[in-house]
Amino acid sequence: MTAGTDLAPDGAAPPARRGWRVSLSGHRLRVGVMTLLAAVAYAVLGLVKLASFRATTLDLVIVDQAVRNYAAFRPPYVPVLGMFHGRGLDYVQLADHFSPIYALLAPLYWIHDGPGTLIVAQAALFAAAVPFLWNYTRRVLGVAPAYLVAAAYALSWPVAQAVAFDAHEVMFVPVLTAIMIERYHAGRERAAFLAMLALLLVKEDMGLMVAGIGLCLFVMGERWRGTLCATFGIGAVLLIRGLVTSVFGGNAQDFWAYGHLGPDVPGALLGIARDPLAALLLPFSEETKVDTLFLLTWPTLMLCLLSPLSLAALPHVLERMLSDRPQWWQADFQYSAFTVVIIICAGVDGAARLLRLLERSDDATLKLLWSAAACVIALTLVPRFAFDQLYHPSFYKEPKAAAAAEAVSKVPDGVLVEAPNSVGPALTARATVLLWGPTSHNAPWVIADTARWEFPFGSFDQQVAKVGELQAQGYVIVYERDGYVVLRR
Repeated sequence: MTAGTDLAPDGAAPPARRGWRVSLSGHRLRVGVMTLLAAVAYAVLGLVKLASFRATTLDLVIVDQAVRNYAAFRPPYVPVLGMFHGRGLDYVQLADHFSPIYALLAPLYWIHDGPGTLIVAQAALFAAAVPFLWNYTRRVLGVAPAYLVAAAYALSWPVAQAVAFDAHEVMFVPVLTAIMIERYHAGRERAAFLAMLALLLVKEDMGLMVAGIGLCLFVMGERWRGTLCATFGIGAVLLIRGLVTSVFGGNAQDFWAYGHLGPDVPGALLGIARDPLAALLLPFSEETKVDTLFLLTWPTLMLCLLSPLSLAALPHVLERMLSDRPQWWQADFQYSAFTVVIIICAGVDGAARLLRLLERSDDATLKLLWSAAACVIALTLVPRFAFDQLYHPSFYKEPKAAAAAEAVSKVPDGVLVEAPNSVGPALTARATVLLWGPTSHNAPWVIADTARWEFPFGSFDQQVAKVGELQAQGYVIVYERDGYVVLRR
């Protein structure tokens, strides 16, 4: 293109180009506002739960301790988890889950040291997927559907459950998968593959997602790249679980949740080979599993199943549904947030493929109808999941918070303290927190709860008995109110 056609005589952009730039700038502003509103809503949900003692020691304190140590240029020790597992105060987070990506959050602790920082960072990271989803959908279906699909993600139940339950490594996955899919679709393959490689730093099982991406590429005709990604992903899982975690003091058996199939990977593969039909039906063997699978696919009107992109989510979904851990099957926790962006993008691609099959690929009305339906489904699911709390005044009031805060104030800074699961997050910024439970750790300070059941006690009566046991060991009560008891050795 010559200078004469690129620019007007006075140096200004031609009318068409200028209009396009104004339009793009307006979209950027609107998408930015949508992203900001989502981040604020996510942060409010998490921060209110933290302030009202509804966050939990497992897992918010675990992540807080790891990031604080990274910020101090120390190994990511997580004493709360080490003592809970009986492995000592110097247990490192990498022995539990391979999540070195947490180190990226360390500079934020130089600004504000505390679990609230994690909640805000998590909110921002979840919301950061919105612009990439918008851009991908805009290219595939158009501008109006892009806004509706981005809103459907922002309101989606997997995101709601994740941001409502403390802070977890999953916070990095939606934005990384959104970058990976959008950049690859835009022809920016280097950026896409860098995002894919970054997934391996999030958790030890993210190699399964990389393997799923390889399967997707293979089916789409990229045989060499697909095979390379699948091999690399499986190799990463085997290497991290078999060697890396043990180097940091972990045990590969900690992650084994398939005892019903076999004692290890070879045994499980042999068990599947012996009865492949039973293995094939295992993901549908419980009502909870079927409910979760339906909830994952229904927000796209099942059209995600028409896209090879859904294959990228398949290994991670199977990892959950084939396991013997019921919490992995449920929709109540953060696990579905690992695959939510992949499934939404697969829905966008599936809708486009269906329209091409019907020879209606240029029908803007049908594109708009599908994306509007996806957004409406996300809205109808809001009352069933965690975002429902945001518009109920009772969510912002917690009667026990005042007594809990006063109990926390009785514990000095810099000490080792055992605290109930719901109290630990309020102390972790200024004390080394251990989880109060049936097994005593002989900490000089203990906060007990004799009014409500707290994990990991087997019963409420066991908690009350534990306070008497501590007094018999020489602990003295220094504060007691509304069931909270502060004891000093």
